[in-house]
Amino acid sequence: MTPRFDPSDRPRRRSGSDQDLLSDLRRFDGRPYGTYKSVIGDWDYGDFTLAIDRVQSDPYAPPSAIRAIATPKTMGLPAEALASGRARLAAADFLARSIEIAIKNRARGGGVRIAHPGQEILQRSSATVFPDRVEVRLQVQMPARGRTILGHEAARIFDVDVPNVIMDAFDFVSDDGETRIKTAALLSHIAVYEDHCALVDELEAKNWVAFVADGSILARRSGVSQAPLDEAIPFSSPESLRETVELPHAGAVTGMAIRPGVTLIVGGGYHGKSTLLGALQRGVYAHVPGDGRERVAALPEAMKVRAADGRAVTGVDVSPFISHLPTGADTRAFSTENASGSTSQAAALMEAVELGSRLLLIDEDTSATNLLIRDERMRALVAAEKEPITPLVDRIGALASSGVSTVMVMGGSGDYLDIADTVLMLDSYRCLDVTRRARELVDQMPRPRNDESAFTPPEPRIPLRQRPAESRTKTKSSGLDEIILDRQTVSLSDLEQIVDPGQTEAIAWAMRAILEHFATGAAPLGDLLDRLERQVNSEGLDAAAKFGAREFPAFLVRPRRIDIGAAINRYRGLRLGS
Repeated sequence: MTPRFDPSDRPRRRSGSDQDLLSDLRRFDGRPYGTYKSVIGDWDYGDFTLAIDRVQSDPYAPPSAIRAIATPKTMGLPAEALASGRARLAAADFLARSIEIAIKNRARGGGVRIAHPGQEILQRSSATVFPDRVEVRLQVQMPARGRTILGHEAARIFDVDVPNVIMDAFDFVSDDGETRIKTAALLSHIAVYEDHCALVDELEAKNWVAFVADGSILARRSGVSQAPLDEAIPFSSPESLRETVELPHAGAVTGMAIRPGVTLIVGGGYHGKSTLLGALQRGVYAHVPGDGRERVAALPEAMKVRAADGRAVTGVDVSPFISHLPTGADTRAFSTENASGSTSQAAALMEAVELGSRLLLIDEDTSATNLLIRDERMRALVAAEKEPITPLVDRIGALASSGVSTVMVMGGSGDYLDIADTVLMLDSYRCLDVTRRARELVDQMPRPRNDESAFTPPEPRIPLRQRPAESRTKTKSSGLDEIILDRQTVSLSDLEQIVDPGQTEAIAWAMRAILEHFATGAAPLGDLLDRLERQVNSEGLDAAAKFGAREFPAFLVRPRRIDIGAAINRYRGLRLGS
């Protein structure tokens, strides 16, 4: 259980030099474990200040929380790392990675920890760069034998491991080859992030929904690794779709621009269709140098939509896809504790549109077939009045006309060729524009069309304020897939664009902030998400956790606004007002 943070419970902070801290730790040798709490405070190490903010209550509790704080001038950070908010975010991400490397190289026994960053450059609470201050957050396992303090080992950790790790990551002053290499890597990290941000800006300016640069490496090493495949075929754009963008660091970059409307990705099995779609769904994030997808971008609110049997749905208007149900349930405000494949995907589509997505990403392999298509034989066999589902193939054109584009992988049905604006074929990982050939086939083999002429976006839903069931709340996240709020488990397994466990943890706290504090029964969910976004923009990631987490949460990672909303939509305790 997680007690709500009360500032009055904060232990008295001490201050002193590093030698004062080390002396205390040696003196504590053999004492009860709780004595460690007396070192909470701020300790001057010369080049940086070490803040010990929380000490674990016993050897088996979550590790203790520390922060290292220095000035950019002391560190020797280059001016490029401080030049803008984007540069500072990328520099902070780089520092978090540098800390992890330093822990592996310099710390003994696994007592010092930081969250492992993946391939994406993201805003992290573990490292923050401000114009006048740099802060990194770590965890330390305070050593013990049973419940007795090992003071000399603790002193060694804070005299050797911790300062060595911090100085390895913080030192950009030393005039040696290793430091010059690290500085060059930092500047490359910043350049890649700024280029991706500029590429996203270009999408907006040129009215594109996605871009894939020539030479990109899209294939991954395995299904459980996001590292690039060494022998992968570099991406080459079809000449008919090739465009050039000017990026601040990379200069002129050519690649495939995907325009609004319906884009179909076709081809044989194992030829790269889902690989391309996977790169686009990860293109909402910047990637580290060497990842291969550095210059792949999609609209920031692009949403991968799939079926998720068993998920909860609360008050969603699925009537554009499901007109009626045998149970008599109102599909204009559909709720269920256990959605089927088709109702879950219909709900996900409508929720994404409600939360402002302008680009839906769909793979037939993870979709409900009866929501995607219904061929003429089945239409003839099952009377229209007996079939409540209007398949996406009949709605997708109207969706595009309303401003919601779709990129879809489809290998098993030609029905979408009628409505596609662009048809891409993947042939042994080569991307071809076969739109003209697809249109010729449509003319040669026409089929009856059942297109719906209009799509009406759903009315915004208004969450009611929730109250925790108990005074001591439970807020827990597990990997990428699960959140526990008190006695409710929220499955996020179908939200494929959550890429870091720190995002899952941040979403858990954001859900508490929105449902227990922001929601009043008067504001739509989108407005509540916007309010949280403004708060995080002004106060940093701590704002997502300020209504219950411990102070200085170490390993939060910023999630997308739309993914927070999607998690709330999967919460079985969600209640709506009118």
